[in-house]
Amino acid sequence: MDIAGKVALVTGAGSGIGRATAQALAAAGASVLVADIDAGRADETVTLITRSGGKATACQADVSAVAGVEAMFAAVERAYGGVDIVFNNAGIMSGEPTWPETPLARIQQVIGINTTGVIMGTQAAVHAMRGRGGGVVVNTASMGGLAPLPYDPMYAASKAAVIMFTQSCVMLKDTDNVRVNAVLPGMTDTAIQATSGDGTRAAAWLQPTIDEFGDRILPPEAIAAAVLDQIRDDSLNGECRVVGN
Repeated sequence: MDIAGKVALVTGAGSGIGRATAQALAAAGASVLVADIDAGRADETVTLITRSGGKATACQADVSAVAGVEAMFAAVERAYGGVDIVFNNAGIMSGEPTWPETPLARIQQVIGINTTGVIMGTQAAVHAMRGRGGGVVVNTASMGGLAPLPYDPMYAASKAAVIMFTQSCVMLKDTDNVRVNAVLPGMTDTAIQATSGDGTRAAAWLQPTIDEFGDRILPPEAIAAAVLDQIRDDSLNGECRVVGN
């Protein structure tokens, strides 16, 4: 797909991988709906894009809620008349206290954002793209979905589910001309790492790994580049691409 002239919707676009990808899509010529649960951060991303000459509109939305997903797709329809690219990127870690003391409400939130939000976002994307002849969906999974995470099994399970869901959507290319792929980032320099503990610092169990990776920690732009490649390459469908350190 040629990104220039297309319309993209990016969730979790207020920071990190989402922001970097929204900026990259805009730089490639797409109009971008910047969706985030934090309205202020979404506005910041829009400002960064528009100052660089790109086109973007902000939308505050909770991807784990039906109303939030509906609001995003209604917003992109109002702003740009439809959507061609959806990047289901929003995600969180469980934080502290760690498993098995994680509060039930937090477990529900992790699964709701990381997995249910991706599934609902993909379904909404397919429905929206039918009238435009198809499109591309990319989901953010994680290398954490490929191996056990004893202190955050909810995160690992949620990302493993995204991988299997993505691979199970390959038939959408034949039925709706919608390709669905996923990126599996390694350790990346985003707020999800820095605030994985009590919300102000990295989790005690994760900090040693962060320290070990040091300058090998990936910049968000590296993940954004992989996402754009999956969008552009029409041969990619059901690909779950590891972007490792």
